[in-house]
Amino acid sequence: MSQAVCKLPQKSQKQSHRKFTEKTLIVASHNQGKIREINELLKPFGILAKSASELQLDEPEETGDSFVENAELKALAAAKASGLPALADDSGYSIKILNGDPGIYSARWAGDHKDFALAMQMVECKLQDKDAQEDEERAASFICALTLAWPDGHVETFEGRVDGVSIWPPKGDNGFGYDPIFKANGHDRTFAEMNCSEKQKISHRANAFKQLVDACFKAI
Repeated sequence: MSQAVCKLPQKSQKQSHRKFTEKTLIVASHNQGKIREINELLKPFGILAKSASELQLDEPEETGDSFVENAELKALAAAKASGLPALADDSGYSIKILNGDPGIYSARWAGDHKDFALAMQMVECKLQDKDAQEDEERAASFICALTLAWPDGHVETFEGRVDGVSIWPPKGDNGFGYDPIFKANGHDRTFAEMNCSEKQKISHRANAFKQLVDACFKAI
């Protein structure tokens, strides 16, 4: 009588990522604050980073329904227009009690003039409307999707986040966007009270960038 053979399930293979081996990269952003942060993160790799604004590339309309979709469409647009790999970030401020708002619309809350003082005031007004006084009621996160795209359409996307609380009034003059009202868990200063190197140790963008480096920059 033949014996039954027990087949063990095979272990899934580790996902393979495309390695970045080029020396020039387009930072697909016209936001000077983001450009500065990304350039600081790229410095150790000897990569020549050029911004989309420097090359006068058009900003594509952000029609995605998520940070990931918007990051990918921006990176692909810049890569195809320039013929070079492009790195794009889509990030935003998310308040739990506000159902994740402003979220992917974080920049739009600042209006055409990018008035983030107004945007922060809107956040606080909506929190007051909810009578959100305690830290747990004011839970907030910064979320970042980071996409590296090549002209042939290949993309590598990673998402990072940092959790904390939305405070009022705003504190600090560093950073940009909603940084003055965000205090990360375990820290007693807002992002805007930290210098660039301090923020990069814990930020959502740095978290996503570390994942990107681990997956794609090993060959550099």
